Amino acid sequence: MAPGTRPPAPPGGVRTSDRAAIDAPHLRTDRWWLPSAATAAGLLAFIVYSTWRAFANTDYYAAPYVSPFYSPCLAENCAPMRGGPNWELVGGWWGLSPALIVLVFPLGFRLTCYYYRKAYYRGFWASPPACAVAEPHRRYTGESRFPLVLQNLHRYFFYAALLVAVLLTWDTVLTFRNAEYAWGHMGLGSLVFLVNIVLIWAYTLSCHSCRHVVGGRLKHFSRHPVRYRLWGWVGKLNARHMQLAWASLLSVGLADFYVYLLASGAFDDPRFF
Repeated sequence: MAPGTRPPAPPGGVRTSDRAAIDAPHLRTDRWWLPSAATAAGLLAFIVYSTWRAFANTDYYAAPYVSPFYSPCLAENCAPMRGGPNWELVGGWWGLSPALIVLVFPLGFRLTCYYYRKAYYRGFWASPPACAVAEPHRRYTGESRFPLVLQNLHRYFFYAALLVAVLLTWDTVLTFRNAEYAWGHMGLGSLVFLVNIVLIWAYTLSCHSCRHVVGGRLKHFSRHPVRYRLWGWVGKLNARHMQLAWASLLSVGLADFYVYLLASGAFDDPRFF
C-alpha cells in the first residue's frame, strides 16, 4: 500500500471469513447489556424532559431564580433583574423558544464530549454495545465522515461552555437576593443553584480539551511549573469525568425543575435568612 493510505474496511465488519469461525456473537456470560441500557434510559429521560422544557417557553423565571435552560434570561419578565432587551421579541421573530437558542452551546459541548460520545454510541447506536461484544454494523468509519466528523468541534464548544459557566455563576450569585432584589438573603434555591454551578464547573474543567489547553503541546513541563500544576489538577478531575458528566446533567435538570415549581406556583421557596 502507498504510504499514508489506510487499508479498506472489511465488507462484513467483524464477522468476516478471515475471522475465527465462532457461532456465538460473543463469549460474555454477564449482563453486558445492562450498562448500555441504563445509559440509554438515563439520556433518553433527560432528552425528553429538556425538550419539553425548551419548547414550553414558560415558567422559567421566579425572582431571583432563572432556569439554567434559559440563561442568559433576557425576556421581558427578567428585565428588572437583568436590565436587558426583550428576548421575547427575538423568539417571536424567529418563532423559537429562547431556550432553543441558549441551549445550542451547552448542548453542543455535551454532545461532542468524549464521555458522552461513548455513552450514546453504545447506548443508542450499539457501536459497540459493550467491550468484547461485536457491533451489528457491517462497516465502521469512525468519526472521519459526515456527520460524526463534526465531533471535532468539541474543542471550540469548550470555549463556549466556559462562557456559559460564567453566566450561570452570575445567576447563582443573584440567587442570594430576595424577590425585591435586596442582597443578604438565601433560600433553598440558592443551595440548589450553588451545587449545580460547582458541578458545572467541575465537569467543564474535567474536559479532555481543557486538559490539552492547560498542558498540551509542552515539550518540557519543568520549564512551565504553573501549567504543569494546573495540568495535574485537571488530570485528577478528568479521572472523574464520567461521574461529573452525570452529576452535572442531573443537577442542571433539577435546577430547572426547581425554578419550574416556583414559577408555576406549585412550591414556595423556603428562605433561611
